[in-house]
Amino acid sequence: MQIGRNSKSNTKLIKSRKNNLPKPQTLLHSLSLSRFRSSPSPPTPSFLAYSSPMSNFMAAPNQNTNPNKSFEVGEAPNDSISSLSFSPKANHLIATSWDNQVRCWEIQHSGQNLHSAPKGMISHDHPALCSAWKDDGATVFSGGCDKQAKMWSLSTNQTMTVAAHEGPIKEMAWISELQLLVTGSLDKTLKYWDTRQQNPVHTQQLPERCYALSVNKDLLVVGTADRNIIIFKLRNPGNEFKRIVSPLKFQTRCVAAFPDQQGFLVGSIEGRVGVHHLEEHQSTKNFTFKCHREGNEIYSVNSLNFHPVHHTFATAGSDGSFNFWDKDSKQRLKAMQRCSQPIPCSTFNQDGSIYAYAVCYDWSKGAENHNPTTAKNHMFLHLPQESEVKAKPRVSTGRK
Repeated sequence: MQIGRNSKSNTKLIKSRKNNLPKPQTLLHSLSLSRFRSSPSPPTPSFLAYSSPMSNFMAAPNQNTNPNKSFEVGEAPNDSISSLSFSPKANHLIATSWDNQVRCWEIQHSGQNLHSAPKGMISHDHPALCSAWKDDGATVFSGGCDKQAKMWSLSTNQTMTVAAHEGPIKEMAWISELQLLVTGSLDKTLKYWDTRQQNPVHTQQLPERCYALSVNKDLLVVGTADRNIIIFKLRNPGNEFKRIVSPLKFQTRCVAAFPDQQGFLVGSIEGRVGVHHLEEHQSTKNFTFKCHREGNEIYSVNSLNFHPVHHTFATAGSDGSFNFWDKDSKQRLKAMQRCSQPIPCSTFNQDGSIYAYAVCYDWSKGAENHNPTTAKNHMFLHLPQESEVKAKPRVSTGRK
């Protein structure tokens, strides 16, 4: 399957298909307001609601939670899973969830065999939304609706608060080159932290609330409300390198910096991904493509992950599927079968031999559509075959 066209021609396509979209429904973001009615410090309500052409996921025909026969991680969280992160040094997997917990598993991988064993757990005061590993592979960071970031040493099982914001911490990443933690919040700020100090090294004002963040070596990409994309070169993190409006016409859901730091991917709630290069001379390589759609049903793209070896990438969405793609040849390498619930987050391990993904309710339809009987929480591990993730030469269609 070939994907995408030049982004300029795609602008016309996007406009022309607006009349064919299903009638927009008022949905809740994954940070659903209904989830905070018992919380003394709810996030800003305006962040939570949006209009989207996404479909009602409950109408999905497939009721199989694990149609791809992936390995299931035992002792999954008691509520929806918000982020997944693998250690850069070992097969240790972190999951944050709406039950306020941050959990760690050791994944044993031998050939086609997998085994998971819980290693530990810490708690936040409110739902945990994001996670990251320090480059030592033994220290975990987590943040969430308690407006704090915690540092958890797996070797000592000690925790300490290392960051604080005025609003929930939505995203975070460890910057190896600077040995700093960066946190993005709904308070419209980006903060850099030396974990040995109480105050941030630098606070960067954002034009809007931080929805997505990605770091790769010297490149930091931030997606905010109102479709702003802000790029920083971490040689000079206090100054914006570039700010653009997202090439996608609907709310940003996720971003991923290119492995070569030449650009980034952006995914939106409208089942579409944008491939965007930073430099003007590479703008002819920019394009957008549709994904996570079933007929007229359109679903959010929730997660974007580059393969650490082959530099192809995976998308995961609220349709319950994940797919592997090659941006350079504009091809889908493999389409996986749809699970019975959305996939809110996913990640590769350090060598790309394991792809972890969560299957659970993503709260995009609010509490009124949450059925505890059917909305179970699952974490799965897929072993990608080389044919699924290795780039292929572009197949010519014979058209010019």
